Amino acid sequence: MIGRFLGLAIAITAVSVGVASIASRSARDGDGAPVAETQDNGNWTTQRGKRSGWSSGSSAPGAQTSGGEVRLGRSGDSHFYADTAVDGADIRMMVDSGASIVALTRRDAEAIGIDVDSLPIGGMARTAGGDVPMRTVTLGSVVVEGIEVRQVPAAVIDADMGVSLLGQSFLSKLDAVNIEGDVMTLR
Repeated sequence: MIGRFLGLAIAITAVSVGVASIASRSARDGDGAPVAETQDNGNWTTQRGKRSGWSSGSSAPGAQTSGGEVRLGRSGDSHFYADTAVDGADIRMMVDSGASIVALTRRDAEAIGIDVDSLPIGGMARTAGGDVPMRTVTLGSVVVEGIEVRQVPAAVIDADMGVSLLGQSFLSKLDAVNIEGDVMTLR
């Protein structure tokens, strides 16, 4: 098991360094004005897309969404990061459209006030390093710069993924998520 995680860490580091060197350009919006570049968090990677976007026309039953528009600049490691407020606690998350659910690190879950050990294991999460146990929970509120989604399904992942992931259980509740160049827009 330790060998698997060490191999995963080496592979992630190699991919992060390679992608970061390819993507080392400054973030600018369509008018050429600089967009605030977020802190470099090269400890977790997902597949990078050149240009993409998707739209969700409706929210799930029971979920409430409020807010406006948020623009995120691409980080030096080619990912997008959002400073979130999860049930009142400030957590920096990597936006990951490939994650089906908001995935919290144990450290972030405990910062929110979740007693991780009291949660039952609700299944396995498929990661680049293999299957790892996850503990499911519903977050009361996830806020990204004024955009709030309530009753967000999430999981605490019992593996050292390094950074929490803002996945589809949040993103799919938005009206639109678009990437153009080095700017991600959440609406």
